[in-house]
Amino acid sequence: MQIIEDRRALHRIPELCWELSETMNYLNHALAGLNCTLFAPVPGSLCAWFDFGAETAIAFRSDCDALPITENSGDAFASVHEGKMHACGHDGHMAILLELARRLSTKQNLRHNVLLIFQPGEESPGGAKVICDTGLLEAHRVTAVFGLHLWPGLEKGTVFTRKEELMARSSEVTVDVYGKSTHIANSAGGLDALPAAIAFYRNARALEQSLPADVFRLLNFGQFHSGTARNALSAHAHLEGSLRTFRDEIFDTLRQGLYRIAEEVEQCTGCTVDIHLSEGYPAVLNSGDLVDWIAQKLPLRLLEAPSMTSEDFSYYRKHVPGVFFFLGLGDAPALHSANFRFDESILLKGADFFEKLAETLP
Repeated sequence: MQIIEDRRALHRIPELCWELSETMNYLNHALAGLNCTLFAPVPGSLCAWFDFGAETAIAFRSDCDALPITENSGDAFASVHEGKMHACGHDGHMAILLELARRLSTKQNLRHNVLLIFQPGEESPGGAKVICDTGLLEAHRVTAVFGLHLWPGLEKGTVFTRKEELMARSSEVTVDVYGKSTHIANSAGGLDALPAAIAFYRNARALEQSLPADVFRLLNFGQFHSGTARNALSAHAHLEGSLRTFRDEIFDTLRQGLYRIAEEVEQCTGCTVDIHLSEGYPAVLNSGDLVDWIAQKLPLRLLEAPSMTSEDFSYYRKHVPGVFFFLGLGDAPALHSANFRFDESILLKGADFFEKLAETLP
């Protein structure tokens, strides 16, 4: 089956970020001869334009980059690039769009022209923003954009989404607390960064938990390092965590709360607290009216709660309405794991869903 052949071929040649020469060569070859125009809006990308003579267009996007992971799946078509692996399903996403392209090439009339976007740098640093900044969507009069992600743990072969909040805005939080080290026998002469950092952590967690239960958010820390010796006060403590929200006002509330906590800890302890929050990707917020329409016309399951993971598909939504979907993989290994693998027959479900969406969207 061609869609599986595509996925396996792409799985063998994972590449990172913008450096996708082998991947782009494969895509160009696969799309050559189809009834579409090929072009690259930015390096490491490829677009296929299907012109049906319509006044407007819809877009479907696939990410193309892999992860710096050494594969341990045991598959016969495993990565031939040491230390690189399609461990997040992007090879499957590309295969779905290639199959959609073959089907679009046989059609005579659709209500909308169709733009297929093969995008670099989803894992890092956010290739969607760079593509959107070219004016691609506006130049092709795109009125709606769609994408999907293979998703372990959801019912196999079923397409899921939800209105509004689907994937979180992600900001990495780095906190450094600086004190003054002395021997513990002379602790009065020092400033202990360890209890100051503990106070910051406890107050930050309390801040997150003070929000109403129905507000989707996450603020937590996964790393904490402090001190250099058991018999000396710590001169430096370092915390690393993540802030994830869906609404800008909630993000601003938590960010300002962290700065306020830092000031309070400084006043109480005499230590200095520095905080850095990364920019991260915006939240993926689906267009509610589109979700309503699709749910009435196509087989679609609605999720009760969003995912706290992030996706740069959110940048497309800054420009036009759109919906991002999850395609269930059933009991598959976790994304970003060295043994990630899945039932490849599921890919046809994604191609079928996108084809019906292209045919029926008003």
